[in-house]
Amino acid sequence: MPSETEIKKIIQKENIKTIFLQFIDINGGIKSLQIPSSQIDEILNNEIMFDGSTISGFRDNETLDLRLFPDKDTFLIFPFKISKLKNTARLICDIHNSDGTPFAGCPRSNLKRVIENARQYGYTMQIGPEVEFFLFKTDDNKNITKSGEKTGYYDVNLSHKYDDVLTKIMLTLGEMDYEISALHHEGAPFQHEIDLGYDEILKTADKLITFKFVTKTIAKNFGFLASFMPKPIYGQNGSGLHLNVSLTDKNGKNAFFNEDMPYQLSQEALYSVGSVLKNIKGISAVFNPTINSYKRLVKDYEAPIYIVWSAVTRSALIRIPSKKGESTRFELRSPDFSMNPYIAFAVLMQTCMDGLRNKTEPPAPVEKNLFLLSSNEIKQRKIKSLPRNLFTALEEFEKSYVARVALGDYIFENFLSSKQKEWNDYRKQVTPWELKKYLDV
Repeated sequence: MPSETEIKKIIQKENIKTIFLQFIDINGGIKSLQIPSSQIDEILNNEIMFDGSTISGFRDNETLDLRLFPDKDTFLIFPFKISKLKNTARLICDIHNSDGTPFAGCPRSNLKRVIENARQYGYTMQIGPEVEFFLFKTDDNKNITKSGEKTGYYDVNLSHKYDDVLTKIMLTLGEMDYEISALHHEGAPFQHEIDLGYDEILKTADKLITFKFVTKTIAKNFGFLASFMPKPIYGQNGSGLHLNVSLTDKNGKNAFFNEDMPYQLSQEALYSVGSVLKNIKGISAVFNPTINSYKRLVKDYEAPIYIVWSAVTRSALIRIPSKKGESTRFELRSPDFSMNPYIAFAVLMQTCMDGLRNKTEPPAPVEKNLFLLSSNEIKQRKIKSLPRNLFTALEEFEKSYVARVALGDYIFENFLSSKQKEWNDYRKQVTPWELKKYLDV
């Protein structure tokens, strides 16, 4: 972690004019306060405050005045322009009450609490995300301008329309010390994937919100819209946020690896997989928190819908990649990037730890392509499915013990209330599809 003196020296040496103080609301929205670098003493002394009543999930009367506590370890200089601003830096902040005590509604502080609880049992969690997103050209009304692109998995963009922006994103992330495992075209038109390296879950959550901010900003500078919407195009695959997950023990070893057991998975790995499968209906609202999320989670578009695990098929909710040893992990394939990573990671870690405490064995793995099974075969095998819409997911979430323990009452209740309002707003809408279908019946 850089010291205050080191941060001030960097600001002076690099002629930093503006510092973005960033935090995230309960629904995953990235928020920023632009502060002149001349106020660096006030920033580092935790004296910057904001009106919490204006932020989603922070709107109780007692949260009017909130204080930003920057994490000095997150200080970095943006190696690109933000709008017309040059020489900008950022700090990611925890949120505290006006008296300096931690704010119960801060997703980042809550994740720290869950991490500390798990550390007392001798475990930390590592996550490597695979981020899928779309790059669109849009008109003035934000309608997607379709160009007839037919590029698919791993294809080269022969028109080179996207090369410049993707190269700039990857190089910029490299300058910011991101480990990039891969960048390639995904299955749908305009869709791309960037795989990030493994890290401890708090750092991974920080990297994800920075990744989204960087990608959107650079794309805009090139005249593109970078969209992390789960399902923006009817009839095409949606975008997921696959999470490669492992636990590390107190000796720094991968706790999921045991070469003497089937699949070379340790008992900790099996208990974790078993707990995720057992609890997934109740925590899906966290991993898939929007109306649109459930339009991705449908059959025939490569998104997982069945609650099974497998070492073979990618149609399973949880897949065990073939690489073992210190790379042993499970891949959770249902999440999308409309989620709040701090909230999602807190719930995921709590779910795994609950599995370890309760010794939750998983069912037998399924080693067939689930998308090729008929409805009758699915029923005969007693395979259950993920919630089909946000309403059902919220009903399950409201009953989830691990979600409430992971999030605490404040975040749990505010997240639930916000999402119930979102569902109620949606179900009152009259869509163009309905007008086309029913207007002249």
